[in-house]
Amino acid sequence: MIRAYRPADLDALYDICLDTGDGGRGARHLFDDPRLLGHAYVGPYLAFEPDLAFVVEDDEGICGYAIAASDSEAFEDRMERDWWPDLRVRYPLTPTANRVVQHIHRPARADLVLVLDYPAHMHANLLPRAKGKGFGGKLVRTVLERLEKGVHVHVRHHNTHAIGFWEHLGFRVIDSADKLTMALRL
Repeated sequence: MIRAYRPADLDALYDICLDTGDGGRGARHLFDDPRLLGHAYVGPYLAFEPDLAFVVEDDEGICGYAIAASDSEAFEDRMERDWWPDLRVRYPLTPTANRVVQHIHRPARADLVLVLDYPAHMHANLLPRAKGKGFGGKLVRTVLERLEKGVHVHVRHHNTHAIGFWEHLGFRVIDSADKLTMALRL
Protein backbone atom coordinates (compact mmCIF):
# COMPACT_ATOMS: atom_id res chain seq x y z
CA MET A 1 0.00 0.00 0.00
CA ILE A 2 1.27 3.46 -0.88
CA ARG A 3 0.15 6.26 1.37
CA ALA A 4 1.07 9.74 2.53
CA TYR A 5 3.76 10.10 5.17
CA ARG A 6 2.59 10.44 8.78
CA PRO A 7 4.75 11.83 11.62
CA ALA A 8 4.71 8.41 13.32
CA ASP A 9 6.65 7.09 10.27
CA LEU A 10 9.75 9.19 11.01
CA ASP A 11 11.83 6.45 12.66
CA ALA A 12 11.01 3.94 9.93
CA LEU A 13 12.13 6.37 7.22
CA TYR A 14 15.35 7.12 9.08
CA ASP A 15 15.99 3.37 9.35
CA ILE A 16 15.36 2.84 5.63
CA CYS A 17 17.73 5.71 4.83
CA LEU A 18 20.42 4.01 6.92
CA ASP A 19 19.68 0.56 5.51
CA THR A 20 20.06 1.87 1.92
CA GLY A 21 22.57 4.65 2.59
CA ASP A 22 25.63 3.17 0.92
CA GLY A 23 24.61 3.34 -2.73
CA GLY A 24 21.54 1.20 -2.09
CA ARG A 25 23.33 -1.06 0.39
CA GLY A 26 23.18 -0.96 4.17
CA ALA A 27 25.26 1.70 5.90
CA ARG A 28 24.80 0.90 9.61
CA HIS A 29 28.42 -0.18 9.87
CA LEU A 30 29.58 3.22 8.61
CA PHE A 31 28.05 5.43 11.31
CA ASP A 32 28.35 5.57 15.08
CA ASP A 33 25.10 7.53 15.29
CA PRO A 34 22.30 5.68 13.48
CA ARG A 35 20.25 8.91 13.20
CA LEU A 36 22.91 10.97 11.41
CA LEU A 37 22.09 9.91 7.85
CA GLY A 38 18.36 10.43 8.37
CA HIS A 39 18.94 13.86 9.91
CA ALA A 40 20.89 14.92 6.82
CA TYR A 41 18.91 13.30 4.01
CA VAL A 42 15.34 12.63 5.19
CA GLY A 43 14.41 14.86 8.12
CA PRO A 44 14.29 18.21 6.36
CA TYR A 45 11.93 16.89 3.67
CA LEU A 46 9.56 15.54 6.29
CA ALA A 47 9.73 18.77 8.27
CA PHE A 48 9.47 21.26 5.39
CA GLU A 49 7.58 19.42 2.61
CA PRO A 50 5.60 16.59 4.23
CA ASP A 51 2.98 16.79 1.48
CA LEU A 52 5.66 15.48 -0.92
CA ALA A 53 6.54 12.47 1.26
CA PHE A 54 5.01 9.06 0.60
CA VAL A 55 5.68 5.58 1.93
CA VAL A 56 5.07 2.04 0.81
CA GLU A 57 3.89 -0.35 3.49
CA ASP A 58 3.66 -4.13 3.34
CA ASP A 59 2.67 -6.75 5.93
CA GLU A 60 5.97 -6.20 7.78
CA GLY A 61 5.70 -2.40 7.91
CA ILE A 62 7.11 0.51 5.98
CA CYS A 63 9.57 -0.70 3.35
CA GLY A 64 10.20 2.36 1.20
CA TYR A 65 9.69 6.06 0.71
CA ALA A 66 9.86 8.87 -1.83
CA ILE A 67 10.45 12.46 -0.72
CA ALA A 68 10.84 15.68 -2.68
CA ALA A 69 11.35 19.41 -2.56
CA SER A 70 9.37 21.42 -5.09
CA ASP A 71 11.87 24.31 -5.23
CA SER A 72 15.45 23.20 -4.62
CA GLU A 73 16.84 26.71 -4.10
CA ALA A 74 14.18 27.74 -1.58
CA PHE A 75 14.51 24.37 0.16
CA GLU A 76 18.28 24.78 0.48
CA ASP A 77 17.84 28.33 1.82
CA ARG A 78 15.39 27.06 4.43
CA MET A 79 17.73 24.24 5.43
CA GLU A 80 20.55 26.75 5.88
CA ARG A 81 18.34 28.90 8.07
CA ASP A 82 16.25 26.33 9.97
CA TRP A 83 17.83 22.86 9.75
CA TRP A 84 21.62 22.87 9.56
CA PRO A 85 22.41 25.18 12.53
CA ASP A 86 21.23 22.69 15.21
CA LEU A 87 22.90 19.78 13.44
CA ARG A 88 26.18 21.70 13.18
CA VAL A 89 26.18 22.04 16.95
CA ARG A 90 25.27 18.39 17.48
CA TYR A 91 27.81 17.14 14.90
CA PRO A 92 30.87 19.41 15.01
CA LEU A 93 33.21 19.51 12.03
CA THR A 94 36.49 17.87 12.97
CA PRO A 95 39.48 16.87 10.83
CA THR A 96 38.22 13.25 10.89
CA ALA A 97 34.54 14.01 10.28
CA ASN A 98 32.75 11.60 7.97
CA ARG A 99 31.22 12.70 4.64
CA VAL A 100 27.76 13.28 6.15
CA VAL A 101 29.07 15.62 8.86
CA GLN A 102 31.08 17.42 6.18
CA HIS A 103 27.86 17.73 4.15
CA ILE A 104 26.03 19.22 7.15
CA HIS A 105 28.72 21.90 7.50
CA ARG A 106 29.31 22.46 3.78
CA PRO A 107 26.17 21.37 1.91
CA ALA A 108 26.34 21.40 -1.85
CA ARG A 109 23.97 23.79 -3.57
CA ALA A 110 21.90 22.93 -6.60
CA ASP A 111 23.40 24.07 -9.86
CA LEU A 112 21.71 27.35 -10.85
CA VAL A 113 21.49 26.34 -14.51
CA LEU A 114 20.02 22.94 -13.60
CA VAL A 115 17.23 24.40 -11.48
CA LEU A 116 16.04 26.67 -14.27
CA ASP A 117 14.61 23.63 -16.08
CA TYR A 118 14.48 21.16 -13.19
CA PRO A 119 13.73 23.15 -10.01
CA ALA A 120 12.38 20.22 -7.98
CA HIS A 121 14.42 17.28 -6.70
CA MET A 122 13.55 14.01 -5.06
CA HIS A 123 14.88 10.89 -3.35
CA ALA A 124 13.45 7.38 -3.24
CA ASN A 125 14.66 4.39 -1.26
CA LEU A 126 13.33 0.86 -0.93
CA LEU A 127 14.35 -1.98 1.33
CA PRO A 128 15.40 -5.15 -0.53
CA ARG A 129 12.09 -6.88 0.26
CA ALA A 130 10.21 -4.16 -1.65
CA LYS A 131 12.35 -4.13 -4.78
CA GLY A 132 11.16 -5.66 -8.01
CA LYS A 133 7.48 -5.38 -7.12
CA GLY A 134 6.68 -2.06 -8.79
CA PHE A 135 6.52 -0.13 -5.52
CA GLY A 136 9.36 2.23 -6.41
CA GLY A 137 7.77 3.35 -9.64
CA LYS A 138 4.40 3.84 -7.99
CA LEU A 139 5.98 5.89 -5.19
CA VAL A 140 7.87 8.12 -7.59
CA ARG A 141 4.87 8.62 -9.85
CA THR A 142 2.79 9.55 -6.79
CA VAL A 143 5.25 12.32 -5.98
CA LEU A 144 5.61 13.40 -9.63
CA GLU A 145 1.83 13.89 -9.82
CA ARG A 146 2.19 16.58 -7.16
CA LEU A 147 5.06 18.36 -8.90
CA GLU A 148 4.26 20.57 -11.85
CA LYS A 149 7.79 21.26 -12.96
CA GLY A 150 10.97 19.53 -13.98
CA VAL A 151 12.61 17.36 -11.35
CA HIS A 152 16.14 16.06 -10.89
CA VAL A 153 17.79 13.34 -8.84
CA HIS A 154 21.41 12.56 -8.00
CA VAL A 155 22.69 9.01 -8.24
CA ARG A 156 26.10 7.58 -7.48
CA HIS A 157 27.91 6.23 -10.53
CA HIS A 158 28.28 2.73 -9.06
CA ASN A 159 24.59 2.38 -8.22
CA THR A 160 23.64 0.87 -11.57
CA HIS A 161 20.36 -0.49 -10.21
CA ALA A 162 19.23 3.03 -9.27
CA ILE A 163 20.36 4.44 -12.61
CA GLY A 164 18.28 1.82 -14.42
CA PHE A 165 15.32 2.49 -12.12
CA TRP A 166 15.30 6.23 -12.86
CA GLU A 167 15.82 5.66 -16.59
CA HIS A 168 12.86 3.26 -16.62
CA LEU A 169 10.74 6.11 -15.21
CA GLY A 170 11.81 8.46 -17.99
CA PHE A 171 14.69 10.29 -16.30
CA ARG A 172 17.76 10.92 -18.45
CA VAL A 173 21.36 11.63 -17.50
CA ILE A 174 22.08 15.32 -18.00
CA ASP A 175 25.40 15.56 -16.12
CA SER A 176 27.92 13.01 -14.96
CA ALA A 177 30.31 14.97 -12.77
CA ASP A 178 30.77 13.89 -9.14
CA LYS A 179 27.40 12.11 -9.11
CA LEU A 180 25.12 11.45 -12.02
CA THR A 181 22.38 14.02 -12.31
CA MET A 182 19.27 12.65 -13.94
CA ALA A 183 16.24 14.75 -14.79
CA LEU A 184 12.67 14.57 -16.03
CA ARG A 185 10.72 17.47 -17.50
CA LEU A 186 7.07 17.43 -16.37
